[in-house]
Amino acid sequence: MQSLTLLQAMRSFQGLTALWGCWGLNPNSGDLEKSPHSDPDPWEILNRHKRSWVWNQFFVLEEYTGNEPLYVGKLHSDVDKGDGKVKYVLSGEGATSIFTIDENTGDIHATKRLDREAQAYYTLQAQAVDRLTNLPVEPKSEFVVKVQDINDNEPKFLDGPYLAGVPEMSPLGTMVVQVAATDADDPTYGNSARVVYSIIHGQPYFSVEPKTGVIRTALPNMDRETRDQYVLVIQAKDMVGQMGGLSGTTSVTVTLTDVNDNPPRFTHKSYQYTVLESLPVQSVVARIKAADFDIGSNAEMDYRIMDGDGPGMFNITTDEDTQEGVIILLKPLDFETKSSFSLRIEVTNRNIDSDFLSLGPFSDTTSVKVTVEDVNEPPVFSSPLSKMVVSEDAKVGTSIGRVSAHDPDTSNSAIRYSIDRNTDLERFFNVDALSGVISTAKPLDREANSIHNLTIFAIENPTQIGKGIALITVQDINDNAPVFAIDYETLLCENAMPGQVIQTISAVDKDEPLSGHRFYFALAAPAAGNLNFTLRDNKDNTASILTKRGGFRRREQPVYHLPVLIVDSGSPALSSTNTLSVRVCDCDSDGVALSCGAVAYTATGLSTGALLAILGCIITLLVMVLLIVTMRRRRKEPLILEEERDIRENIVRYDDEGGGEEDTEAFDMVTLRNLNVIRDPSVRRDVTPDTPTFFHYPSGTRPSYKSLPDNVVFREFIWDRLKDADVDPSAPPYDSLQTYAFEGSGSVAESLSSLESLSTDSDQNYDYLSNWGPRFKKLADLYGNSDGTSVLS
Repeated sequence: MQSLTLLQAMRSFQGLTALWGCWGLNPNSGDLEKSPHSDPDPWEILNRHKRSWVWNQFFVLEEYTGNEPLYVGKLHSDVDKGDGKVKYVLSGEGATSIFTIDENTGDIHATKRLDREAQAYYTLQAQAVDRLTNLPVEPKSEFVVKVQDINDNEPKFLDGPYLAGVPEMSPLGTMVVQVAATDADDPTYGNSARVVYSIIHGQPYFSVEPKTGVIRTALPNMDRETRDQYVLVIQAKDMVGQMGGLSGTTSVTVTLTDVNDNPPRFTHKSYQYTVLESLPVQSVVARIKAADFDIGSNAEMDYRIMDGDGPGMFNITTDEDTQEGVIILLKPLDFETKSSFSLRIEVTNRNIDSDFLSLGPFSDTTSVKVTVEDVNEPPVFSSPLSKMVVSEDAKVGTSIGRVSAHDPDTSNSAIRYSIDRNTDLERFFNVDALSGVISTAKPLDREANSIHNLTIFAIENPTQIGKGIALITVQDINDNAPVFAIDYETLLCENAMPGQVIQTISAVDKDEPLSGHRFYFALAAPAAGNLNFTLRDNKDNTASILTKRGGFRRREQPVYHLPVLIVDSGSPALSSTNTLSVRVCDCDSDGVALSCGAVAYTATGLSTGALLAILGCIITLLVMVLLIVTMRRRRKEPLILEEERDIRENIVRYDDEGGGEEDTEAFDMVTLRNLNVIRDPSVRRDVTPDTPTFFHYPSGTRPSYKSLPDNVVFREFIWDRLKDADVDPSAPPYDSLQTYAFEGSGSVAESLSSLESLSTDSDQNYDYLSNWGPRFKKLADLYGNSDGTSVLS
């Protein structure tokens, strides 16, 4: 009776009634039993209208480990009379895969383990349908299955491990950093997600607030210079830290940051350094450093020289990279003058923290002694720059001045002087090696070089050389006459009037008198009384040229040359005569020159036609000359064309005269020979062939060509040449025509050919050639020997 009433009351909300196992519903009985954790009695709901039952929610525990499907709840429709005509259908998230429903009873079970952290609830739809027709007997209703949380997730530090810093010497309780752990369990259900913090490692230096995770210092005045880093282990535990809760840990690395709590201190009360007296200015003398255990900007220091016995000699600065005090030399050192210096140096922190003034003072002092070592120094000039003056007309050997140098060392060695010839390339000056007196060695010219800058060497030894400068100024004398300032181009119009200024002239002078230039102008004696022009001195170093008359004509005289005398004011005065050319011009009414110089006269004599005829004849002659030259060039073309330069089966005729008996290089007979002769293969080529002859000789004898008959001479000569060609390995490998200049025996004067000289055995005496004069001297030398032997060419 109680169950039916509940179904009726709940039906007023929906057509389907959900009975929850977690409400204490026993599916095997008709009673409603309240679970200890359930909501109030359903009967109270009917009497209290401010609160309504929420039927459409089911609860199921996550991570269920039982072997049977987990019972979730039951659905029931008032239409279901228990006769089996109604069937319950489940759809939505996880239907059939996670959740199943008994279509007859409406019981819902979970077939898989659920994880609330993966999915906290599932939305399902339930419906009652007619089993036969599958038509719905109730509208579809939606309900939610919520996964009930259990404590299965430990707290996690998502931002760990942590790095933090806190200033050293911080007071007790100074906040360092805040850590935070998250728990994936349901924070709205139980204590599964309620976390508390504790410190496992890091005491007694630091502490952590249990609820907030704020880490604070637990000891005051922690010193970075003693220990600058701490590693803490922080634990977060759920279930409010109770027994059985899950926990997670993280590390927190805390670094103590530096503060300026350490003053700088010198490690020694005094320092000693030694330097050479030759140390250049702005060089580093020494480096000192005060110890400061702080770092960074807290260790930055400033150094200063408080006092010392060498004022202005030294300066000290801070090396920003090393925080060292760098002592720098400001003036040259001189062992002979002062051999040691004492300085008092102070160091101070640049950035002082007022909170730690009680640990001060943040400064310190020390003394520094600098000892100067003697070195062998080069000679030093008494004056590094010596200025001297010499007159331009000084004679060679004139003394100009004297330079002086001394040895700064105690040895006071002797010094010799010389001039650096790179500064006196033309050797205008000499210097006495012992006295240092400078004198002229050549005549000077101020206009070429008014100042001479000489470098003088003072030499103690080859390695110790001092340098000085001698600046010699050459004084001017009046040795240059004035001349025209420019080359004037003076134009005179034919219609010029008498007294008209046609040109203003000025002068220049290479000399430079102290009082300035003053020039005087006048016409030279030959033109002083001319009737055409006059000169007017303007008294300002210029002069004007004026006409004395008018009516100038180019036809009469196109150019006038006017000599002008210019005198300077020097002592003695110098002068020069300069010629001014005046050209007569045809001018317009405004005085602008149109044409100047001589008038061109019209040439008389030949007419234009005659000039053209002469020009035509000249052109004709040029054409003929070109034709003749072209024809001659064609005649001189080679007999054999480029593409025909093949000596096979070609007869080449040379009209060149030979060089006689002495010419052995005129013809290269090798290139005209032929080895391509049909021979018997059995004949050996390394043996001279047995060449037949047309004339039979007695055994062992063969007469000369001269003694043979004329009809046999030529045949024998040709056969001999053929035999030579057959065994010549350098002969051309093809047929060729070879021509031999061979004379027979019919000549009265007999043969003079060098070809016959190869085979002749003549015993003729040629001594008479020496009596024929100088023209036959060469032949006499060749053939005029006493023993009568022939000379072969």
